[in-house]
Amino acid sequence: MTDAYSSAVLRLAADISHVGRLEAPDASVRKVSRICGSALTLDIQLDEAGRIADLGLEVEACALGQASASVFAASAVGADETEILAGRDALKAMLREGGPIPGGRFAALGALEGARDYRQRHGSILLAFEAGVEAMAAARAKASS
Repeated sequence: MTDAYSSAVLRLAADISHVGRLEAPDASVRKVSRICGSALTLDIQLDEAGRIADLGLEVEACALGQASASVFAASAVGADETEILAGRDALKAMLREGGPIPGGRFAALGALEGARDYRQRHGSILLAFEAGVEAMAAARAKASS
């Protein structure tokens, strides 16, 4: 797994911002990878425009899952639901279909390109983005009720 655990991945894994829970989140989601047991809890607060204003993370994952969560945490503030969904889909395509490295705010996910061949780690890598998509939908539903 040398290519998957590059120095760039390890740097990202060691530098996760927004660690901890939010006091009054608009949505909270916990995701667990069925394959490896990695887990992540994401809290988000949205601004009036429906963009992420703040987030909090608790991450219990391998270095690959931590690196992906690090990119999410560093880049998701200011993103709307469409951007989070696009980031998740681009990451999934890069890992599972040999798609291009995600661009835009989530371009740092390119550090995880070496994990393509390690399917058993894809669930962990996708946790933060899957949680982000789910949390955005939950916050939108809460706001419209």
